[in-house]
Amino acid sequence: MLVLALCASLIDFRDFLAAATAANDWILAHFGGLFSLASFAAVLLIAFVFFSPLGKVRIGGEEAVPVLNRWNWFAVTLCTTIATGILFWGTAEPLFHFNDPPAFAHAAGRSAGAETFALSTLYMHWSITPYAIYAAPALAFALAYYNLGKPYSLSGPLSVVMGGAARGPGAAAIDAIALFALVAGVAASLGAGVMTLVDGLGRVIGIHDGAAPRLVVTGIIVATYVASSVSGLQKGIKFLSDVNVRFFAVLVLFVLIAGPTFAILTHGAQSVVYYLKEFLPWSVGAIERGDDQWTRDWTIYYFANWLAWAPITALFLGRISVGYTAREFIIFNMALPALFGVVWMTVFGGAAISLDLSHHGALTEALDQRGPKAAAYALFKALPFTSLVTFGFLFTTFISFVTAMDSNTHSIASVCLKARRQIDDSRGAGLWIKIFWGVLIGGVAWVMTSTNGVAGVRMLSNLGGLPGLLILIGCGAALVRFALIGPDRLNGASRAGEDDPAKPAEPSPAE
Repeated sequence: MLVLALCASLIDFRDFLAAATAANDWILAHFGGLFSLASFAAVLLIAFVFFSPLGKVRIGGEEAVPVLNRWNWFAVTLCTTIATGILFWGTAEPLFHFNDPPAFAHAAGRSAGAETFALSTLYMHWSITPYAIYAAPALAFALAYYNLGKPYSLSGPLSVVMGGAARGPGAAAIDAIALFALVAGVAASLGAGVMTLVDGLGRVIGIHDGAAPRLVVTGIIVATYVASSVSGLQKGIKFLSDVNVRFFAVLVLFVLIAGPTFAILTHGAQSVVYYLKEFLPWSVGAIERGDDQWTRDWTIYYFANWLAWAPITALFLGRISVGYTAREFIIFNMALPALFGVVWMTVFGGAAISLDLSHHGALTEALDQRGPKAAAYALFKALPFTSLVTFGFLFTTFISFVTAMDSNTHSIASVCLKARRQIDDSRGAGLWIKIFWGVLIGGVAWVMTSTNGVAGVRMLSNLGGLPGLLILIGCGAALVRFALIGPDRLNGASRAGEDDPAKPAEPSPAE
C-alpha cells in the first residue's frame, strides 16, 4: 500500500495531493472532537490504572526479571518516542503561538499573555497527553503479551475485548493498517529530518542542498539505524539511547545557562502553573473546539500524529517493560518523559521567545523566510559558540532519529514475522526483515525529498490517526477489562496463552 501510494504521488502528484488533503480534512472535520476526547480519556485511564490495584501487577508475572535497568529503560523509552520532533518544534512552535495566538487565548500577539499561552500550549502538545496516548496501548499490549500469552501483535490486547474478530484475518488487518500508518509517518519524518540536516550541514561546511547530498545523508541514517537494530536491544539500541539522552541534557543545559536564564525560569514557572491550572478546561475545550481552525491545525493535528505512531511504538515500549509493575510502567513511560518534555519546551521555547524579543524579531524573521527548520539555527546564532553548538545540534538530530527508528524497525520486523519472543531474546526479528524495512523507509524518504511528492505522502501519514484512534479505544477497553479481572489473576497467568482471561488457558490460534 505504501509503495502504491508513493507511485500515485509520482504519477499524478496534484490529484494525489488533492485526494489526500480532502480525506485528511474530512477526518479532522468529522473526528476532530473524538481525537481530543480519546486523548483526554487516555490521561484519565492511565491515572485510574496508576491508583488502582492493577498498578501493582508485575508485567510478566511475579517472577519476571527486567531486561533493562531503570536508567536504560527511561533512555530507550524517551528516545523511541521523541524522534526529532522536539528538536525543531521546541523553537518554532512557540514563535507561531506567540506572534499569532488564537482568539480563545484572549491575548494580543507578542504580549506577556501570548508568551504564557505559547509555552502552556507546548506542554499540552508535548507532555502529559501525548505520552498517555503512548502509554495506554503499550501497557495493554505488555499485559496481554507477557501476562496472558497473547501474540506479538496489536491483536493481542484487542482480542481481550473483540474476541475472535481480532484473530486470523482480523489480526492481520489490524497490524497492516498500523504498519502502513507508521511507515508512512516515519518516512515523512525521515525526509524532513534529512532536509534539515542537509540545510544545517550547509551552514557548517558549506555543502549545497540537492538530491545527491540528501541521498548520502539518508543512506548514512538508514545504515546506522539498521545496524543498531540488528545488533539488538542490549547493544545498539541501549547504547545509542544512552548517548542520545546525554546529548539532550547537554543542549538543554547550554541553552539554559548561555541564554536568558532568569527569563526562561520565570516565564517557565508561570506557564507550568498556568498549564496545570488550565489542563482540564483546555482538554475539554479542545473537544468542544473540534471544528475550530486553530485547534484542527495544531492540537488535533498533533493528537492525530501521536495516534498514528502510537500502536506500533506501543509494541516496543510494552516489550521492554517486562519485570516492572504497571505503576512503574506509567512512571517511566508517561510521567518522566512528560516531565522531560516540559523541561525541554520551557528552556527552548522560553529562550526562543525571549531572544526574539531582545533581537528585534530575528527568530521570527528566520521562521517566516526559511520555515520552521531555521528557527533553531537562528536561536543558536544569538548564543555564544554558534558553530560548535550547531554541529552538536546536527549530531543530536542524527542520533535522535536513529534511536527512534531502530526501536520501531525492531518492532515492525517482529510484527511481520508474527513472532512470540522469549523475554531474554533481545534481537527480535531476523536480519533481512530489518534490512528490508530499513531500506524501504529510507528509499521512500529519499524519493519524497527529491520530488514534489513529500507533501502528499506526509499528508497521507496523518490519515493513520484514525485507525490509531480506533486501536487506542480498543486498548483502553482492554485495560478496563484487566482492571476488572483483578491483579491476582494477571500475576498468575501463564505465558502459554489465554484466549480469554475469564476462561482456562488455551493455545493461541495465532501461534
